Amino acid sequence: MDAPEPDQTPFEAVSAQTSRLGRIYQSYLDKSTPYTAYRWMGTTVLLLLFFLRIVVAQGWYIVCYSLGIYLLNLFLAFLQPKIDPSLTQDEGLEDGDASSSLPTKKDEEFRPFIRRLPEFKFWHSSTRAIAISFFCTWFSIFNVPVFWPVLVVYFLILFSLTMRRQIQHMIKYRYVPFSFGKARYDQRSGH
Repeated sequence: MDAPEPDQTPFEAVSAQTSRLGRIYQSYLDKSTPYTAYRWMGTTVLLLLFFLRIVVAQGWYIVCYSLGIYLLNLFLAFLQPKIDPSLTQDEGLEDGDASSSLPTKKDEEFRPFIRRLPEFKFWHSSTRAIAISFFCTWFSIFNVPVFWPVLVVYFLILFSLTMRRQIQHMIKYRYVPFSFGKARYDQRSGH
């Protein structure tokens, strides 16, 4: 009748399995890091499957709209610099320090563009959001009846206004968040 005490409580066993699965998941994420193009192709395929599900099922428009807003938010964070030049410029003016602005002359120090949301986190958050949204389309509780053309028009207006503001910010503070189109110098010639 006296059974030996178990080595672990049920909570500790679940916690151990959860942390083990978390480590496995993280190792797969770490292995996928160098394969940027393949990661984004997989995310695009998942997004196309999601859109196909929305079109075929003729519903879940609010889930699609919510995903669009979230992806727009992620994209804006991806485009913005980690340290906003408008905020540092305002702080510099208050302190009387004008050196906190971006370099504008050839002899000033070069500071690379550091994103507020790195590419890998942008991909991971986007893929996870698309997968969750795709999962939600299989439950009728998320199929809220809405007039979808209004959502499409509202999203397009929101997208155009926020992107216009972001592009104006990029032009005003002279930063380009992409590496294509920038000058590349050959290491052998010294230029």
